[in-house]
Amino acid sequence: MKPLKVALLGCGVVGTQVIRLMHEQADDLAARIGAPLELAGVAVRRLGRKRDIEVGPELLTTDAEALVTRDDVDIVIEVIGGIEPARSLIVAALSGGKSVVTANKALLAEDGASLYEAARQGNGDLYFEASVAGAIPLLRPLRESLAGDHVKRVLGIVNGTTNYILDKMDTTGASFTDALEEAQTLGYAEADPTADVEGFDAAAKAAILAGLAYHSRVTAADVHREGITEITATDVASAKDMGYVIKLLAICARSDDGRSFGVRVHPAMIPRSHPLAGVREAYNAVFVEAESAGQLMFYGKGAGGAPTASAVLGDLVAVARNRLVGTRGPDESTYADLAVHPMGETVTRCHVALDVADKPGVLARVAELFAKHDVSIQTVRQEGHGDDAQLVIVTHRATDAALSATMEGLRELDIVRAVASVMRVEGDD
Repeated sequence: MKPLKVALLGCGVVGTQVIRLMHEQADDLAARIGAPLELAGVAVRRLGRKRDIEVGPELLTTDAEALVTRDDVDIVIEVIGGIEPARSLIVAALSGGKSVVTANKALLAEDGASLYEAARQGNGDLYFEASVAGAIPLLRPLRESLAGDHVKRVLGIVNGTTNYILDKMDTTGASFTDALEEAQTLGYAEADPTADVEGFDAAAKAAILAGLAYHSRVTAADVHREGITEITATDVASAKDMGYVIKLLAICARSDDGRSFGVRVHPAMIPRSHPLAGVREAYNAVFVEAESAGQLMFYGKGAGGAPTASAVLGDLVAVARNRLVGTRGPDESTYADLAVHPMGETVTRCHVALDVADKPGVLARVAELFAKHDVSIQTVRQEGHGDDAQLVIVTHRATDAALSATMEGLRELDIVRAVASVMRVEGDD
């Protein structure tokens, strides 16, 4: 059959692996699709740059717009990242009748609506499995396999850099700074790690997951976000002593009445018996709970050239098959149009460590303040004496607003020298 022509935007870590797989698996891909694939061109920033894979000079171009609007191109793969020019190029491709495979979580989380609209106008596909959790097949199960079910909660580790840092802090006792430096040396963290350690990367992925899980439009701005830069070796050691481990979690949870949902990214303590607690190094894992399917867990490499390229090739096969038979894959599903409730209304539990004065009546006054804000205490213990006296409290579930008001009140008590740490607790209810 006539080959399907593919344009590739970007020839970096992921792009080179996409080219490699397309070459090495050409016969298998043709058999699975029903027609061969042909690389029509590769858009790059600099033509003379040395690359990890040989690409014919006739395929390289710096004119990405001309490449994606060529009449002979059927499918565009975008792996350059960022908002612009990626958005303009994808919209141009989709509006022109091409199908697009992208790994761009930041763009999807900021303006996925415009991409879907362009896909509808051009009658093409928009696939993006590689945008969340790398090689792990996660988005397609949410979008297709669980389409007949109701997802109650999604709880996951979706950023390998932060998981590596927290894992090293837990297993070796390293400080955040030392663990980050090791991650950068090994290539797990960028020279500027802000997007990872401050939770921006995970928040974009959480927005995509929530949109698919709850059939509503969600952007990164809807996601409550906290990073891991304030976590200390002492916090990690304290959690370890209690049988917990600290992870940066992306959490999407439907409200009890089903009319809204929350979506958040923040560090949390989880019991070491929880499946996510054993996710080590730079791996990702996502725990999904659905009404009928029950509990499901997806685990694997969440980043890297080859794992991400594997997800891109899976999408490439899907859109190529659709193109051959003249159909489209699933469109954006926003029929439910549920509200995203604010973080203050989210019900959570907290682990609180307080540096307190070592004298009678301290516990009673602290407990009185918790009761004033309707926050019930589950456990409390005192550690140390004199200047080292500390109260460690774990609460029952309460709204985040109530917990925040309690913390503010504690900071004003004359018997509390400092609120040493506040950490949410997940996964043990």
